[in-house]
Amino acid sequence: MSHKNYIKRLLLYRLCLLRFKELGFKKVFSHTLGNEAGVSAEQVRKDFSQCEISGNKKAGYNIESLLITLNEKFIRSEVRNIILIGMGNMGRAIANYNNHYIGTNVFIVAAFDIDPSKQNQKYGIQVFSLDKLSAVIQGFKVNTAIIATPAISAQNVCNQLVENGIKGILNLAPLILKAPKDVIISNVNLSAEIEAIIYYLNGRKDELDVE
Repeated sequence: MSHKNYIKRLLLYRLCLLRFKELGFKKVFSHTLGNEAGVSAEQVRKDFSQCEISGNKKAGYNIESLLITLNEKFIRSEVRNIILIGMGNMGRAIANYNNHYIGTNVFIVAAFDIDPSKQNQKYGIQVFSLDKLSAVIQGFKVNTAIIATPAISAQNVCNQLVENGIKGILNLAPLILKAPKDVIISNVNLSAEIEAIIYYLNGRKDELDVE
């Protein structure tokens, strides 16, 4: 089992459960949650068993209890600070998302860009030059960063982050980054994701056109 995929599924379950709770539901069955999350009921039960969550086959799972258990797994009492590198269109969109909170107790404390003009702009968040990277990381006790730079500079930025103690990187640049084994990198190539969806849709269209 891929631990990374397992964690992503748990986060997705939590999102679905919050939606069910908002709709007024108290209980949920594995097949219902699976349908909402896009996985099988068996996968839901298997993932929950990893968290030592058990349900009743006839009564299902208690949504509030599930949320408490998942929240205990993911949420810490303190805010987790992260930094953002690159204030192009994508970087600005991320910086402005949900008043800089991009997850439960996850807060963007600072951004960085090599363009001096962007360092003086008002984004609702302080934008620094990269020579302030070490001071900000140490000052805010940051261990996670988002890279939203062009591909040409992404690896160099990654190297600087690693040198300054960053252990987790969400990479939005269209480049597979290289880093030591103790650094966790999640590469998200939006162009590739969109092309994959289009390819899949075209494939399905061809199947539907076959008589």
